[in-house]
Amino acid sequence: MGTFETTLLAREEVAERTMAFHFAKPAGFDFAPGQAIDVALSQDLRHAFSIVSAPFEPRLTIATRMRDSAFKRALASLAVGATVTIDGPFGSLALPADRSVPAVLIAGGIGITPFVSILRQATQDGLAQPLILIYSNRRPEDAAFLGELQQLEKRNANFRLIATMTQMQKSARPWAGERGKVDEDLLKRAVGDLSAPTYLITGPPAMVEAMQATLQFAGVEPGRIVTEEFYGY
Repeated sequence: MGTFETTLLAREEVAERTMAFHFAKPAGFDFAPGQAIDVALSQDLRHAFSIVSAPFEPRLTIATRMRDSAFKRALASLAVGATVTIDGPFGSLALPADRSVPAVLIAGGIGITPFVSILRQATQDGLAQPLILIYSNRRPEDAAFLGELQQLEKRNANFRLIATMTQMQKSARPWAGERGKVDEDLLKRAVGDLSAPTYLITGPPAMVEAMQATLQFAGVEPGRIVTEEFYGY
């Protein structure tokens, strides 16, 4: 872990009210898929973000919901070419080292960001590990990187995507996939034997807590559940 200076290269909208920010990757900055950084815009304005980009990519990307906070306002107004400071990487969210163990990734909303990095790298490396992503959003409009994840599923024979929407009555888009919250029934249909995989869960604290309780109630050993909560995203 270290401190680096970098510059903003570009920004783009990746879902409704959700922006991705692309920074130059500093020389000597190495990280593992699923790790995070602190982004400092000034001495008083800093925030932790999971890294969206994969280690093989030349840019360093973060993504966030654009809420009305001092940090988000400053980030939104950051000029292309502006310099920021990053600290990191940190975090231990990672696929099981034993590649024969399937991994089930469960993400709520913008909690998808570390999984995008993990899945990009797994696809690039041709990883043979069985991977299932269960991705929950209110509406398709809110689902950051959904189109890319659908393309990764086509490219990676060992990866399966199950996306579910919980508030389709508020959506203006069609949706032919799953609807409703992630519950034990959906997990069993997606996974089969719930005791076999390792589970990585990211998202809002209430969602992460509910998923952890659901899995433990279904008999999954606590040691097979890894969580990361997203506050204020």
